[in-house]
Parts: sequence; structure tokens; C-alpha cells
Amino acid sequence: MANYTQLLRDGLRGAALSVRVQGRSFLVWLVPALMADTMNNVFFSRLILGFAVAGLATIPPVSAQQRRLAPGVVTTIPSTPTDEEMFSGPRPLNEVPIAIPGIDYKPNLHPKIETAFEKAKISTLRRTIWNLEFSFKPFRMVEVEIPQANGRIQKKLIWYMVYKVKNNGAHWKPLEKVEEFKAGLVHTTYTKELTNTITIFGKSTDELRFFPHFVLDAVEFNKTYLDRVLPAAIAPIRAREFPGDNKTPLYDSQSISEMPIAVSTPQADKSIWGVVTWEDVDPRTDYFSVYVQGLTNAYRYTDPPGGFKPSDAPGTGRQLTMKTLRLNFWRPGDAIAENEGEVRFGMRIDADPSEQAKVFALFKANERLDSEWLYRPVLGHKEP
Repeated sequence: MANYTQLLRDGLRGAALSVRVQGRSFLVWLVPALMADTMNNVFFSRLILGFAVAGLATIPPVSAQQRRLAPGVVTTIPSTPTDEEMFSGPRPLNEVPIAIPGIDYKPNLHPKIETAFEKAKISTLRRTIWNLEFSFKPFRMVEVEIPQANGRIQKKLIWYMVYKVKNNGAHWKPLEKVEEFKAGLVHTTYTKELTNTITIFGKSTDELRFFPHFVLDAVEFNKTYLDRVLPAAIAPIRAREFPGDNKTPLYDSQSISEMPIAVSTPQADKSIWGVVTWEDVDPRTDYFSVYVQGLTNAYRYTDPPGGFKPSDAPGTGRQLTMKTLRLNFWRPGDAIAENEGEVRFGMRIDADPSEQAKVFALFKANERLDSEWLYRPVLGHKEP
């Protein structure tokens, strides 16, 4: 179980022993009061050393993905799947009657309601819904020397947020239940079952990937900022957020999408850490929201009248919105001395009802909402 080598050296307060436990090195100190007796008594010496090694061996190794932080340092937003996210409809499939000529006909052997034309008038599309759990550390700022296009270096104040995504499994999958209530007549209902396996592009897998899309919205000035991949910022942020830890990977918004996220269990946390960065944020910003997409595949869509033509590709004109996490922040600072310590998570609460109403109006809310799940267009799409 353990392998101790030799007495290294005498010190003012004792002696140090080099001990290896489960592949890790430790220093065990013996105080002077015990040293004299234990060094002369081989049996007692081994007994004391055995207790020390046994105690160290009972400490389970903490992997890079099981970094422990003080309570309150990380805020976790639980995923909130709903039954309605597992299906779209009943609704018409607009492309079918428009794109397929001659599909409307009267069959001779079956009721017309069983034709594709009639079924396309009212269809329900079902799917498995997966979710990632999102946790984040306090919003912070750091000065970084950023290379410019002209080859020069410019020192900039970077706003950033370190976060963690976790695959808890137990995704929601529609479960069909068929009951025959009369000869030849059946009644079909749907419930859900929990599964760790999902199908992506025809491939079954237990691993998820996070393709993040972060937007910082300065609600006071109607300004939005997409996150920036800043390689020069990773090292100083990592040194600051994970001091003394050179094992925990920290990914930017591009590299994190390449990492498969396995299902975590109570015994093994498979979470991965990422950081999102913004530059050139208006220093006057006091109230802002951060929108996060990519934490779930839940979506909604609408087909506006006349949006699809016979020669169009399927889905043309369709307006798609994705389930999105919104995090709200405020900072009681000024534009001259931006201070990360002043950034607060959540909406500001004011004793003055009129001032409180102004805060709610900025976030377009009727009550305090520190975070919420809503639906927003995907990147490159406009609001429907």
C-alpha cells in the first residue's frame, strides 16, 4: 500500500519522511519528542509510520475533474426539462403538400385519412431531450496583453466568467404505449423514460458535447457582445482561478466543443471547466444579462404563412428558437474604475418602489429573476 524510503534530514521541529501513497508523494514529520524514542525502537517507529501512512491512504485521490471549492463559490443552475419539450405539434407539415405534386388523391382500399397528404395536415414530432447542468464562478475582470492585427500588443480589460458543464444523464425519451380497446382499434399514448443514451446524426452515444453560444447584453444601452476566443487570456485566468493546479483543463468556447462529456455519477464527476471572455465592453454598463445556448437540444419553431415555396429546400422560412439560459447581473461601479468585486449576480433590489420598477423594466421583468430559461433565436437568426 505504501512505500517509504529514508529519513531525509533533521529539522528544527522534527524529521521529514518521504511517503508514497497511491502514486502520490507526501512528507510525514516526526516531532522531536518522539524522534529520540522512535528511532531507537524499530517496532514503535514502524508502528507510528504505519499509522501515518494508513491515515494518508484513506484519503481518496481527487482527480482534475473533481476539484473541490468552498461552498458558495460556484452557483449551479439546474436543468428544467418539461414534457412539452419532447414533441412539436399537433401541427401541419407545410413542406409535404407544397413540395410533392399529386400527393392529394383518393385511395381505393383505405380511408383517405391514412394518406400522407391528410396525415401531413396534423402531425406530432417527438424527440429525446438532453440537458447539461451549468455552474459558474463569480463574474470577474482581468487585464491581458492582446496581440493586435498590426502586430502590436495592447493591454485590455477582459470581462470573463469561468463555468462548469456536467452531464447528469437521465435524459427524457418519449415512450410509446399502445392499447387495443376493440378488435382492430388501438389507442396510443406517450409517457417518458429516462436514458443516458441519445442519438445524434444517427449515432448512439452516452457522451454529450457543449457547443456554446454566449451573448452579453448591456440592457441599459441596448448593446450586445458575442464572446471572443482570446488565447492570450487563458494562462492568466487559469493561474488566477486554479492556483497551484496544473491538472484541471480550462477550455475556451472553441476548444470545449471538442471535448466529449461523459455521464457523471456520485462516485465520478466528469464535469469539464470552461471560460467565456468578452473584450471592449462599454465601461458604463451597470446592468447586463448573459445568455447561454447549447445546454440542451430543446427548441420551438413556427412556419409563417407563405414562408415556403415549392422550389425551396425543406425548412425554408421556418423560425427556430432554442431553449436558452439567462443570467442577470448588476454592478454598482463607475466607468472610470471598473471593479470586478462590484459585480453582483441577480437583479438589484431597491427599497424605493419606483426605483425597483426601473430595474425590472431594464430586464423586461415583473419580478426579481436572477436566472431564467427562455427561448431565443439561434445564432444568425432574427427574432420571430
